[in-house]
Amino acid sequence: MPSPVSQIAAAAPDAAVAHFAAKLAFETDCSDVHAAFAAGKVDFVLLDVRSPQLFAESHIPGAINLPHGKMTAHRMSTWASDTLFVVYCAGPHCNGADKAAFRLANFGLQAKLMIGGMTGWADEGFAFEQGIPAAAA
Repeated sequence: MPSPVSQIAAAAPDAAVAHFAAKLAFETDCSDVHAAFAAGKVDFVLLDVRSPQLFAESHIPGAINLPHGKMTAHRMSTWASDTLFVVYCAGPHCNGADKAAFRLANFGLQAKLMIGGMTGWADEGFAFEQGIPAAAA
């Protein structure tokens, strides 16, 4: 009798490649975002979609606070139409980043979800910032 893991056969390699390539087109992780900032190769805009109060308490360095409910076509038009947005919220228990990515896609913009959000960032041991960056104030 097979284990619960192998009871359903694994996907064929070509199907797995297609599946995981599609999945990675929708998401990134905390480690990759951190590595991009550390290397100075930030070719995306990192959006913290939580409330301004939570953002001021603690956020990921380099992030801009823009709650998903405040995203409008007019507001997003301040960025080039080919901008890649990476969105995050509190963590896996929060769907604010999913709502933000959905909203951005509806505006015709590219978005990726940073899986793990604040919880994932903390789990990786990466530092947070407090307050509101001078450029955003």
